[in-house]
Amino acid sequence: MFAVDLHTHSRFFHWSPGRPTRFDPVGLSLSAIAGRLRGLDAVAVTNHDYAYASQRRFPTIPGIEVSTTMGHLLVVGPDPPSRTRAGELTPAEVVDEAHDRGCAAVVAHPYRNSSLRDTEADFDAVELNGKNPEHVVQTRELAERLDLPLTGGSDAHYPFEIGRAYTLIDADELTPAAVADAIRSGETEAVVNLNRFEEELDRAYTRIHHAKGAMDGGSSPQ
Repeated sequence: MFAVDLHTHSRFFHWSPGRPTRFDPVGLSLSAIAGRLRGLDAVAVTNHDYAYASQRRFPTIPGIEVSTTMGHLLVVGPDPPSRTRAGELTPAEVVDEAHDRGCAAVVAHPYRNSSLRDTEADFDAVELNGKNPEHVVQTRELAERLDLPLTGGSDAHYPFEIGRAYTLIDADELTPAAVADAIRSGETEAVVNLNRFEEELDRAYTRIHHAKGAMDGGSSPQ
């Protein structure tokens, strides 16, 4: 079993959306250090609407967080789309492209500014998000209702957030293709592991996301 944080970002804020910045190598290096310290085996890099991957001593899995017409969808595996335009693709279109590229498609934070759960797209898994432990019970019920496995991801933008939620991957090797195959076959177990500081931080995140959602008419970039 490999412990992989399947939802991380290589920059702190969402400036210059849709393309890499000079900060991404720094952010990825910090995430790799944090992942190793938290006892993880790898992290997936899933930036908003662009893929960024680079080799580190600590394994990284390619990915992208696509802003679909109905919410955010993680695409993880050997060949995620390099760039997408926010709000342009439907969930079904993203899932089809993910599968064509040998990747897995995971519903990110299904109860935060998202209606993906109401579509009939052929998702591979549902995420327990490290920023929303208050949604754990709902998310487990959703996964059961949709007959889908659960994954875990911290949704980290800062290194100290890495690993507060992660996924146990049952695979023979730790490669992007093996991770995607394990997700698609349901060989995963989601873990949410917050300390007291992180629990307090989550309450702050929840207030921020609610405020952003209200300002943006129900849509938040986080």
